[in-house]
Amino acid sequence: MAVTALPTMGPRAKPSTSEIVKSGIRRRYAAERRFRLYGILAVLFGLTFLVILFANIIARGYTSFLQSSFRLEVFLDPAVIDPSGAREENTLLMADYGSLAAEALMKALKLDPKSRPDERAVTGLLSQNADTEIRNYVLRNPSEIGKSVSLWVLAHANADSVMKNAFDRTVPEARRKVSDRQLALLDRAKAEGILQLRFNTGLFTYGASSQPETAGVGVALVGSFFMMMTVLLLAVPLGVMAAVYLQEFAGRNRLTDLIEVNINNLAAVPSIVFGILGLAIFINLFGLPRSASLVGGLVLALMTLPTVIIATRAAIGAVPPSIREAALGVGASKMQAVTHHVLPLAFPGILTGTIIGVAKALGETAPLLMIGMVAFVVEIPTTPLEPATALPVQIYMWATAAERGFVERTSGATIVLLVFLAVMNLIAVILRRRFERRW
Repeated sequence: MAVTALPTMGPRAKPSTSEIVKSGIRRRYAAERRFRLYGILAVLFGLTFLVILFANIIARGYTSFLQSSFRLEVFLDPAVIDPSGAREENTLLMADYGSLAAEALMKALKLDPKSRPDERAVTGLLSQNADTEIRNYVLRNPSEIGKSVSLWVLAHANADSVMKNAFDRTVPEARRKVSDRQLALLDRAKAEGILQLRFNTGLFTYGASSQPETAGVGVALVGSFFMMMTVLLLAVPLGVMAAVYLQEFAGRNRLTDLIEVNINNLAAVPSIVFGILGLAIFINLFGLPRSASLVGGLVLALMTLPTVIIATRAAIGAVPPSIREAALGVGASKMQAVTHHVLPLAFPGILTGTIIGVAKALGETAPLLMIGMVAFVVEIPTTPLEPATALPVQIYMWATAAERGFVERTSGATIVLLVFLAVMNLIAVILRRRFERRW
């Protein structure tokens, strides 16, 4: 039997240099595509949660910009408002305007004015601020006493919830804050055009209130404005001057190194520490009034100062050395080279750092809680020394309130804060592009 010999396998051919190079290029391109895919997925992941967050806030808060009000023909009864006819201010202030609003609503709904159950039901549909609105009108127009005038009167927060379809009618009457009789009256008032949703100007003009329909961010807006002005007037000039000195004039030694380390550390200190510092120094030591916008501005200025210094130093350091050398070469002094050439070129970066610092300060809550800016302030402050609060603190206070109407107020105030921050950043971008110079 013949045996066939198997062919022997020769040595495997080595890949050529070009094949090795092509294989390496393919691997690098594949790794690059994977990296790009990971980056796109990361961006989409972040954007998805950002959209969900904004959608949730807007869905909960857009209704706060609308408020239910009754359109009533109110008879300014002289027997109730001013029986003596003397038109004294104290008498006009103490009149029972709530009864006039209830009578006007009962008349508009064609109810029996002698029915006590209907009177109680109607009174529960009106805001406690209804008498204030009528009183303010009488104080402005005392000559209208004895006449019937057409006024918009705020509805109660429970009635407002019914109008905004945020009220569960399937809950048993015993567990609801709005009775079946009141629901029927609200449906009739809405059908007849007596009850309407109108733009809620009170959200921007009212101060603190225990009733959701009369609560607004007016005090918080003014308080935040005073604090931001304090931050801009103190933190920006001091921060820029400190950064210019450290970057352009200070020598390299242990003292300046220590200062730089401390500035960087201060930028990372928890904000509540600055609140404790403000409480100890500005209130306990210097005796400044508690809950004042000035104290809040001073605390936020201290907190913003390291951010402004770091951003300004980075902007100044980004200016090419040739700019300084050219200015010095034509006879300019060191100060002239910095003020006339370096700072104008670094201005866009300084502006960006300033806006970032101010925006961060605007959203702070913890240091303001430490200095007592959670006060129940009704009247809008006229000076930085009067009690006030701030937008983030107002949001915190409403978020802890028990009334359901404050839920939409919380999201509405958050929308206002986000819009304010967006406008500030938009202004920073516009100014940066306006003053930016390329070389």
